[in-house]
Amino acid sequence: MRDSLNSQQIQSFITDGFVRIDNAFSAELASEARNILWNDIPADPEDSSTWTQPVVWLGMYTQEPFIKAANTNILHGAFDQLVGKGKWIPCMSMGAFPVRFPSAVDSGDTGWHVDAGFAGDDPTDFFAARINVHSKGRGLLMLFLFSDVSKLDAPTRILKGSHLDVARLLEPEGEEGLSFMELATKLPELPERPEALATGKAGTVYLCHPFLVHAAQRHCGREPKFMAQPPLLSRRGFDISGNSPCSAVEEAIRIALST
Repeated sequence: MRDSLNSQQIQSFITDGFVRIDNAFSAELASEARNILWNDIPADPEDSSTWTQPVVWLGMYTQEPFIKAANTNILHGAFDQLVGKGKWIPCMSMGAFPVRFPSAVDSGDTGWHVDAGFAGDDPTDFFAARINVHSKGRGLLMLFLFSDVSKLDAPTRILKGSHLDVARLLEPEGEEGLSFMELATKLPELPERPEALATGKAGTVYLCHPFLVHAAQRHCGREPKFMAQPPLLSRRGFDISGNSPCSAVEEAIRIALST
């Protein structure tokens, strides 16, 4: 398979913590997926007066448009380059979907955070899920844009390079790591980082280091924003020892811990 990412893109992923892939899947697939999602939203796509909630959370979807979007050749090639061949599990469901609507109301879910990788003591408690320095369970954070997203359309906010700071936070915590909330409370202590916005046309995908700090924001545009944020699950935790050839995800962690 031909490489999906060039050396500059891989270096940018290591340094900044993410890479943007335009046309990762087709606009047609995005449209088909939106039609399916609207069936589960208590609102009329043609009547903005029915868009009364700032965000509607939808679950995981297994219909063909979602699976095709998650498994294009360009994405599989990028997974191999960033996570390592044979080290990731194909994505056979797409979600979760925070569908964001134009609103003056704070949705209450716009804080800076890092997505967890494995379950805590209570598998049903999202906030107790954990993250460790090996990124057990999670190979990548992924942002799939199923609608056009401009600066006004609640693009995900990303702190460039923050994955390096988070790796250093996690190292002393060993295999147990930190819970989602424990880590979130420590994020204000981190160095200030420049902010990027996950904008793009429908079909754009952002592949992000699992430790990247990110946040939602209020929708100030006109059309609903459809984005999925599934994890790319990993078959095993990453090797951070520095004694073997490594993937881009591992290299970023190793660099962080050596500086």
